[in-house]
Amino acid sequence: MHLIVGLGNPKKEYFGSRHNIGYQVVEALSCHLKTGKPVQKHRSLLAVAEYSGQKLMLAQPLTYMNRSGLAVYELMRNYHFSLSELLVIYDDLDLPPGSIRLRKKGGGAGHRGIQSIINALNTEDFPRLRIGIGKPPPWMETTEYVLQPLEGTDSDLIKPALDRALEAVLVFIKDGLEAAMNKYNQGFTSL
Repeated sequence: MHLIVGLGNPKKEYFGSRHNIGYQVVEALSCHLKTGKPVQKHRSLLAVAEYSGQKLMLAQPLTYMNRSGLAVYELMRNYHFSLSELLVIYDDLDLPPGSIRLRKKGGGAGHRGIQSIINALNTEDFPRLRIGIGKPPPWMETTEYVLQPLEGTDSDLIKPALDRALEAVLVFIKDGLEAAMNKYNQGFTSL
């Protein structure tokens, strides 16, 4: 079984924002796999699905981004997932808009949601899928930038990235992390 976690913020005002890209990928997966309506449990919205003969749990933490670790820890503990069965999907300022990158492990790199998970699990050794949102313009604060809705050129670049992210998750489930990294990390050095 795999645990696929999309990071974001639960209030409607954040839907469609750069910071809710993880939520959007999980919603797209849920539609693609026809999971039906998610249930609220373990500080998350949860849906269960099957793909390529494997069961998976799709989760959107309801703890808000900066406390995502609380929900992920609860899910890992209650369902006995191993770290290799976890995949966390989130936005990344350090990647160009529309790019995606899978990694085996790594630090928080300033992303508070990921740092919360690292702190809660007491390890950096879990797979993640980063979706590039680019850096804010010099006159804008980072917080304002990530919480803004996607518009214009960024939206045109990021929407296809969401489709590629969905495909990458399916490859991760079916063929493993290495296969997904080999297929979707073109142009990036793997870690």
